[in-house]
Amino acid sequence: MATTHMNSSTASTQQAERRWSYASGTSEIPLLGLTIGDLLDQTVDRYPDRLACIARHQGIRWTYREFQTQINQCAKGLMQLGLQKGQRAGIWSPNRIEWVVTQFAAAKIGVILVSINPAYRLHELEYALTQSGCTALLIGPAFKTSNYTQMINDLAPELAICEAGVLKAARLPQLTTIIRFGDP
Repeated sequence: MATTHMNSSTASTQQAERRWSYASGTSEIPLLGLTIGDLLDQTVDRYPDRLACIARHQGIRWTYREFQTQINQCAKGLMQLGLQKGQRAGIWSPNRIEWVVTQFAAAKIGVILVSINPAYRLHELEYALTQSGCTALLIGPAFKTSNYTQMINDLAPELAICEAGVLKAARLPQLTTIIRFGDP
């Protein structure tokens, strides 16, 4: 059995390298030990009735409290669908309020959100989903000439016959769930 011995110089170097992960650059102010969800919750506690989000094209104006409610509902929904910390969920949509809500909800539950270019064609989408290992995909209704619902049906025709949450698509073996949001 081989053993490794470190001298004090090597140990000091390794400790210094570990500290870089928490370094705050040239500032003397240390980094916050908070998650995005923690920081949002603190902001809601301080400014519950202040305006947090506006999606003008969707007619939405939410206060921080309303925004938090939407995020928490989305996070619970994602967990009920079986998404767990460390798993990847893709989002394929143009700018919409659901995108922002999903970003915060995923962060709250530790799901890695994979942003997929809304202009992707079918082969690009297939590549992105396969390479990223997404188990879920959230899609908007359309973007310019791209009908996301039709495109995902073309890529995974098994959607027409599968039960919710148990997609087994030949071309996308890791993807089990498709979530569609937005207007038809």
